Amino acid sequence: MSIVGLYILPSLLPPSVQTSLLNRLLHRDISNPQHKSNLTLHYKTPSFHDSVSLFSLSPTSIPYEPLDPNMHPPLSVSSVLNKKLRWITLGGQYDWTEKRYPSSSSPSSDPTPPFPDDITSLVTGLFPTMLPEAGILNLYSPGDTLSLHRDVAEFCNRPLVSISLGCEGVFIAGLSSDERVDGKQSTRAAVMKLKSGDVLVMSDEARYAWHGVPTVLANTCPEEVMAWPCKGVSSDDRVDDGIQDEYEYWRGWLKRKRINLNIRQMFE
Repeated sequence: MSIVGLYILPSLLPPSVQTSLLNRLLHRDISNPQHKSNLTLHYKTPSFHDSVSLFSLSPTSIPYEPLDPNMHPPLSVSSVLNKKLRWITLGGQYDWTEKRYPSSSSPSSDPTPPFPDDITSLVTGLFPTMLPEAGILNLYSPGDTLSLHRDVAEFCNRPLVSISLGCEGVFIAGLSSDERVDGKQSTRAAVMKLKSGDVLVMSDEARYAWHGVPTVLANTCPEEVMAWPCKGVSSDDRVDDGIQDEYEYWRGWLKRKRINLNIRQMFE
């Protein structure tokens, strides 16, 4: 059964745009201390100079010190990027405890960082009727899941836009139907595989559908982007007149990751 307003735009973003987006999100935005993450609650915010990329630091360095050493261990760059970092909020900082966007007028609220201008330009160029104001960047590994949920904290019903990068993920969405089967209310559901470069749009009735990611498929990252953050497609490639790629240690990292950017407008 179909769900009105649920669209998948396959391969909408070519590999060059995918790698450019990865550079901005994973070199720049995850290093911005204004963007809260799942680590913020238990760890001191690292102080990065000039938006230094986590990928440029020594994998064994310890930028994440716990607020309470009796409860949580220090985290190395390797442990953060390989497993511990699960999500980051961009723009409007969603409060996962209160299930709402904090009011900028509240004395206890930190200033809301602006949603990145270049990513805004990309999204509004594709979807002119939407104004990106908040986003959640998810980093999945094979075996990770996203439980069924609905996005209802926004104060408008503008579409949700979801961009997939790296490994493939299985996406499910469903709505209760007015139809009844054998006396029971039926459900309309959709199941689809999202690949790197695909863009998913949830609008109309799909805007408030239950949705989730039950599985991430290992070894499905396309060859065109799997070397990221390295510039070459193989370890034999060299850049800058024979100098080895500065991110060589992380070659193959994206083969074990699904990166998802979910973008929404908060206010009408």
